[in-house]
Amino acid sequence: MTAVPGPGASWVSVVVGADPERVHVFARDPRNLPRWAAGVGDRVEERGGRWVVPGGPLGEIEIRFAADNPWGVLDHEVLTADGRRFHNPVRVVEHPDGAEVVFGVRRTPGTPDADHAADVAAVLADLERLRALLVSDPPAPPA
Repeated sequence: MTAVPGPGASWVSVVVGADPERVHVFARDPRNLPRWAAGVGDRVEERGGRWVVPGGPLGEIEIRFAADNPWGVLDHEVLTADGRRFHNPVRVVEHPDGAEVVFGVRRTPGTPDADHAADVAAVLADLERLRALLVSDPPAPPA
């Protein structure tokens, strides 16, 4: 695992001992997010083609993923109820030991160092949960 701080973003990565395509398919399915991304809460609902988290830590949010693609791009945008938008760059790339998941934690202007460090730590914990799910028995598909 790696966390590299920067002035605009910190890049966090973990190596997952699994096929990159499998990691990409699992991580891009919004129904799987509650299993590994603590920040989204305990459920995700599909509402008219939109993916909504009804009551997570940020209140109700919508999550929009980049179009499905063969390059491992999992960029997604989080839209909050008050109209804020957060773009999260995420990649799944080949690695000699399987796949590497790289997540850019953007630092918004005025964010104190301690708050940004907490965000980075939370993303790293999420990626560690993702790794644990994918290196254990194959996860059951969401219902």
